[in-house]
Amino acid sequence: MALTLEHAVVIGNEFALSFGDGGEAYLELAMLRRACPCAACQGEPDALGRVLRPRVEHGPRAFELQRFEWVGGYGLQLFWADGHSTGIYSFPYLRRLAGLAEQGQV
Repeated sequence: MALTLEHAVVIGNEFALSFGDGGEAYLELAMLRRACPCAACQGEPDALGRVLRPRVEHGPRAFELQRFEWVGGYGLQLFWADGHSTGIYSFPYLRRLAGLAEQGQV
């Protein structure tokens, strides 16, 4: 069964998520922005399959989440105050980030 997201809300400097299976996650906005899955932030493979990671610098408003939109039934698009909005965070990716945050790995 596909993972679903029931609710999402910004509370202070965290993004609170409630999943359809009863799980909850609280992700710090700065960590969430640094984990943006878009090609501009994470890089993309070249013709030989090597991923070239770009150098990403975050300005003063980079960690302010202005709004978010559901993308189909599988993810969220986040809109940051510095204008960045190309990352689509799938529900499984958000759940994975929550697990990594709990383990202190992000």
